[in-house]
Amino acid sequence: MNKTVFSPPPFTTIAIKDSELRFPVRRVFCAGRNYADHVTEMGGTVNTNPPVIFAKPADALVVDGHNVPYPRVCNDLHHEVELVLALGKPLKQASKAQAENAVFGLAVGVDLTRRDLQAQAKKHAGPWTSAKAFDSSAPIGKITPLGTPLGHLSGRINLSVNGQQRQNGDLAQMLWPPVSLLMHLSELFDLKPGDLVFTGTPAGVGPLHVGDQVEAHAHGTETLKFKVI
Repeated sequence: MNKTVFSPPPFTTIAIKDSELRFPVRRVFCAGRNYADHVTEMGGTVNTNPPVIFAKPADALVVDGHNVPYPRVCNDLHHEVELVLALGKPLKQASKAQAENAVFGLAVGVDLTRRDLQAQAKKHAGPWTSAKAFDSSAPIGKITPLGTPLGHLSGRINLSVNGQQRQNGDLAQMLWPPVSLLMHLSELFDLKPGDLVFTGTPAGVGPLHVGDQVEAHAHGTETLKFKVI
């Protein structure tokens, strides 16, 4: 075994519904511009192009309902509720059937965004890393295992802040449904067990402040609750 100059950091794991086992996370992929109403509210034009793909580090995940610290260098933190796919099998240039059978389970997550930094990045045609991939930028709930291959999904996806609903959409509104999204991602990357895919957000994104209580839900998943501190 190779010796290291310091102890390797612990890897992130996520609770699994009705299980003592936990899901070990490898990588976190995210799809942007995957709901038409959100594209419109952000001033974009709806088209058939693939979603914008970006990534977050695995240690940006906030698990087990822990509090979320308000990030530094930010005056406009926004919430984006998303369905998350947790992969249990590898995918490389996947067929439809392979993509359908690769998903271990589903969870609800929130893609937190430094909207002010994202606006600056867009203005200068720069990357979104500082706006999307900061510490504690991806709260996620328990993973609900799938008992059957992933098919067409529908049902509510919503988020409330301090008891007031902000986002309310339907999973069927995705421009690129989960199976199609996985097939596309598997052309770009060799996906592996432990990878997570955030699938995009419906309209209604908005600001969060210190003290806010957030509750997020997507059909077929466990509700996620956290507080901004």
